[in-house]
Amino acid sequence: MRVCICAVGRLRAGPERALIDDYLKRFDRTGRGLGLGPAQVIEVEDRKGGGMSAEAALLARAVPGGATICALDERGAVMTSPVFAQMLAGWRDQGRGDVAFVIGGADGIAPDLRARADAALSFGQMVWPHMLARVMLAEQLYRAASILAGSPYHRA
Repeated sequence: MRVCICAVGRLRAGPERALIDDYLKRFDRTGRGLGLGPAQVIEVEDRKGGGMSAEAALLARAVPGGATICALDERGAVMTSPVFAQMLAGWRDQGRGDVAFVIGGADGIAPDLRARADAALSFGQMVWPHMLARVMLAEQLYRAASILAGSPYHRA
């Protein structure tokens, strides 16, 4: 199952980019034998300043056709890493070819795109910068693959 992180904004070279690249490389390596991956990041940018609705249109175009959509949203489910791993495994086992994790801009994800999502995930009640949300998602993808592989990376 291919994984796509569709996010608003361009991430420049720096520590966040290095962390994302490292975790997604680890995810690809660990997930390959589990039927997970590869993972890619698709960045969109609303250059015309159209707000959440314009960002939602760009994000919707970035999502692969037929993909399961998981919105990263403060109203989403807060789950443990093992539960997240089982959600990924469930989608894979259902034969879903693609899953797209959608990360909005500073104002979040437009309600219409949020309503189209098959699932919504929250990293807690605190607000996180969307660039850090990408890092956290990349790490959780790697952690999920590690859990499913029985690797000692995750210590519950």
